[in-house]
Amino acid sequence: MLNIALPKGRLGEKVYAMFEAAGYECPSIKENNRKLIFENVEKQVRYFWVKPSDVAIYVERGAADIGIAGKDILLEYKPNVYELLDLRLGICRMAVAAPADFHDDGERTLRVATKFTNIAADYYAGIGREIDIIKLNGSIELAPILGLSDVIVDIVETGTTLKENNLSVFETIVPISARLIANKSEFKFKGSQIEEIVRSLGKQVEGK
Repeated sequence: MLNIALPKGRLGEKVYAMFEAAGYECPSIKENNRKLIFENVEKQVRYFWVKPSDVAIYVERGAADIGIAGKDILLEYKPNVYELLDLRLGICRMAVAAPADFHDDGERTLRVATKFTNIAADYYAGIGREIDIIKLNGSIELAPILGLSDVIVDIVETGTTLKENNLSVFETIVPISARLIANKSEFKFKGSQIEEIVRSLGKQVEGK
């Protein structure tokens, strides 16, 4: 049985549709209930819904053989997993944003508000900029408005929230999308089954 961790929400539903099209359907997953685990014994697959930020943990620890995680999670937490395929879903970007009139003169430590502390630290270390990271868990846009930070590092999809709060993107750090990942140990034992899924999903991605 191949254990597959799907992220809860619209992204997970889109990903499941891809698995279904690849021939790994599990009809019970579409039933209107609160179950979290669904099996199709004939197809030898078991799906379960997981909070998106937890998928990589389930895969890394072996509770799931494969799963779908955002590139932001993989960069932030650096789980020890194989990244097998870019599904080109959930496309957005990790970016630096600030009030439109902000100018970084480089003369003092830059205050950066973010929940992606490792991504921010790696980015600014790469350009040699000294920063003070302020870790926040939500409403990151408030930080520069209220003077808590100079800039923010956050995920930007449409940019609407930034515009509504008079913020602008100054730099794109990295593009973000959903990735198919695999547990390294289980890949050795179930490699042929996983590789077949990668091939089938890959064809769908290329056909978009």
